[in-house]
Amino acid sequence: MPKPHFDHVTTWVFDLDNTLYPPEARLFDQIEVRMTNWVMEALGVDRAEADRLRALYWREHGTTLAGLMRLHDVDPGPYLSHVHEINMDHLEHDPELAAHIRALPGRKIVFTNGTAPYAERVLAARGLSGLFDAVYGVEHAGFHPKPDRAAFDTVFGTDGFDQTRGAMFEDDPRNLAVPHAMGLRCVHVAPEAHEAEHVHFHTDNLGGFLKSLL
Repeated sequence: MPKPHFDHVTTWVFDLDNTLYPPEARLFDQIEVRMTNWVMEALGVDRAEADRLRALYWREHGTTLAGLMRLHDVDPGPYLSHVHEINMDHLEHDPELAAHIRALPGRKIVFTNGTAPYAERVLAARGLSGLFDAVYGVEHAGFHPKPDRAAFDTVFGTDGFDQTRGAMFEDDPRNLAVPHAMGLRCVHVAPEAHEAEHVHFHTDNLGGFLKSLL
């Protein structure tokens, strides 16, 4: 049972995309199309090259935006506004997940590589508004993305919580390596497990996992 491994936790950190909503919602399909369109226009390349760069920068820099900023001096503001203008009408409220998050003892925060306004829209569409003590977007990390250490240092430093009494829930296992090193309990949320020393637990059902901790 995982519960004893979380009895010390007083701060619960949640990623947003594909963590607080299921991957089947496929929001990122919409975002990736808008990323590709933006790269095509900004860099003057065709769709195939824009798709290649989008994926390459995600692999090598953590996010497409990070690669664009580092290699092309892109202004993050207009880019982020453009790529997050997506439809969320198909997202459904999840009262069970909301109840389990609300019941967690201590502080609850969201930390996403998206923007805070985008995160707030997702939370509202999922019926999770008002459950979190803070919502941190990439803008709060100085536009450093997870998995960069600087992103975690900045956001966790701003929040000021005791990292040895924290837990993080995240769909991308890359983004758990630094929290693990910082002392957080790390949970991979995804349909398939990822074996790594920096992943303490895996679940394909976030609501059910949280229920087991209460």
